[in-house]
Amino acid sequence: MTEIDAHCHFWSLARGDYGWLEGEGGPLAPIRRDFAPSDMPGTAPVIAVSAAPSSAETDYLLRLKHPRLAGVVGWVDLAAPSTCGQISDLAINPRFRGIRPMLQDIPETDWLLTAPRADTLATMARMNLTFDALVTPRHLGVLATFAAQNPDLAIVIDHAAKPRLAVGGEDEEWLAGMAALAADPRIHCKLSGLLTEVSPAQLADPLAVLGPVVGRLLDWFGPERLIWGSDWPVLNLAGDYALWRSLTDQLLAELTDDERAAIMGGNAARFYGISL
Repeated sequence: MTEIDAHCHFWSLARGDYGWLEGEGGPLAPIRRDFAPSDMPGTAPVIAVSAAPSSAETDYLLRLKHPRLAGVVGWVDLAAPSTCGQISDLAINPRFRGIRPMLQDIPETDWLLTAPRADTLATMARMNLTFDALVTPRHLGVLATFAAQNPDLAIVIDHAAKPRLAVGGEDEEWLAGMAALAADPRIHCKLSGLLTEVSPAQLADPLAVLGPVVGRLLDWFGPERLIWGSDWPVLNLAGDYALWRSLTDQLLAELTDDERAAIMGGNAARFYGISL
């Protein structure tokens, strides 16, 4: 089985555009340092995903050299009039596979429907670039409208839209929104970023929390539209790579070998257009 880690990050803090990592101490202290491809655990090819809303960071990721780096999902200003040309230039690099706006950090929930330029989105679709949707439950209705308005754009939901696991109980907004999005066979979902959504107390038995969530994702998207990622090094805030990999094996244990292979690599290769 050829695996792909479809969601990880690399950063160099001295570059100065990681505002969310500024400061000292606090819960982000374990990841407030540089992370390079050579630090990455595991052996699978990886997709590096932008962690800063800047074109400079996208250029930084594309300049990284490492045999495991199979693709980059970067950032561009989707609202700027000059972005079509920028996307065309970026797409010359075969490792540039998609774009991710930092939707979770934008106060306006409906930004996705009002700010991105139609010609920019059309350029993305024409160049077979993907759209990584970094969303939370408040965005799911907006994302459904956006998807319907852009039928030629390949969309993947990052981190399963971050269900509010730490508060306990059913997240009705997440349940309704994700079920509706999954009805569109074009939309994929990343099986990533879930461990950091559970509370410290829940980490004592993460399978009890994550099992029902992954079960719903499998029911909605099926093994053919789920894409595994580690979300390393953000993952380190809740556990480590080996723990998430072990939990994944347990969460997918009842699937067939072919279904597991699809989630662990095949779907990412197809979605991002990567030849391994």
